[in-house]
Amino acid sequence: MLEWTIRRAWRARVALCDRGFESRPLRQFYSPVAEPCGMASILAKQLCTMDNIAYWVAFSRVPGVGRVRLSQLEDYFGDLEKAWNASAGELRQAGLDARTIGSVEAVRARLVLEKELELLEKYQVRVLVHREPTYPSRLKEIYDYPPVIYVRGELRPSDESCVAVVGTRKATMYGKQVADDMAAGLARSGITVVSGLARGIDTIAHRSAIDAGGRTIAVFASGLDAVYPAENTALAKDILNHGALISEYPVGVRPKAENFPRRNRILSGMSLGVLVVEAGEDSGAMITALQANEQNREVFAVPGSILSPASMGTNRLIQEGARLVRDYRDILAELNLTIAAEQLEMKDVLVTSEAESKLLAHVSVEPIHVDDICRKSGLPTPAVSSTLAIMELKGLVRQIGGNNYVLAKR
Repeated sequence: MLEWTIRRAWRARVALCDRGFESRPLRQFYSPVAEPCGMASILAKQLCTMDNIAYWVAFSRVPGVGRVRLSQLEDYFGDLEKAWNASAGELRQAGLDARTIGSVEAVRARLVLEKELELLEKYQVRVLVHREPTYPSRLKEIYDYPPVIYVRGELRPSDESCVAVVGTRKATMYGKQVADDMAAGLARSGITVVSGLARGIDTIAHRSAIDAGGRTIAVFASGLDAVYPAENTALAKDILNHGALISEYPVGVRPKAENFPRRNRILSGMSLGVLVVEAGEDSGAMITALQANEQNREVFAVPGSILSPASMGTNRLIQEGARLVRDYRDILAELNLTIAAEQLEMKDVLVTSEAESKLLAHVSVEPIHVDDICRKSGLPTPAVSSTLAIMELKGLVRQIGGNNYVLAKR
């Protein structure tokens, strides 16, 4: 029944061509001073170490070429550079249909790879291919994960503990207060808040996470060079200093109605669960709930008045199996994240060295091997081993076997 209700929302939204999307001019978003220090050098290093990054970017501009077709091309040609320069006949032999081949040829005729890389550098956008260790690991679990994502700001290992907070653009006073309380509580507990930068609940979720001193990630339905809606440009700049902006669309792509439902699968796919604060029965938030359900993610919903159109969707979700939540602690308990909140409360008191602080930044509720801790922290193995031993005694971390560590409490 839960799936039936949110599929109904999907059909309604597609039929209406996403009635919540309003076409309007976009404000260009270029703020290099807001980027974390070292972003330019990170990008330069990436471009040097990934010779074929331009071809991943190029294929991300081709309509109809996603995870499956890129895999076909790699299997047949060995690398994407050869695929990009292949003839129509070779592309056909690789398994592409005539329509997709036409799209490749059309994009190839007008695209200048060097300019693509210049755009990335101008807007300080990083490109993460799905094989890279910094690509969100949970996102790779979904069937239709984006093979390439674009990132501004900083993705941290701790962001793996994240929850999506979504809802209507036309939030009631009740919905605004609940969204503020939920997002702030999650952020104070060390949980990264993920949302879509839309008006209403999304905007409140991002702002409340930042104001609570936490982290937040905004998933765009366009390229990262412009913000939609334009009034959230200042918020997007703040997010750069407290998290990241990500998208599967390359620089220059403008928001289209069909991009928003696809964007929502990333919101749910990278998250442990999705919280729907307020939603009409045919809203985009219900689509996100559907995708979360299909991706085996937890779906949470806030109950509301049976007389409020803004709560029709959330009440229906609860009726058909979504988890009813009264405050953020219900989400922490259901996702087994209470330990992360308790760890955060202890951290300032118990961390007494720079090495401990470095290691703690890379340990979460998800197991991580000591070799990965060494690599990510940049510390030598003996120093990591001895520091982890001290942290175990303090009750900061716990070894769970096979040299894997997780957060722990005393």
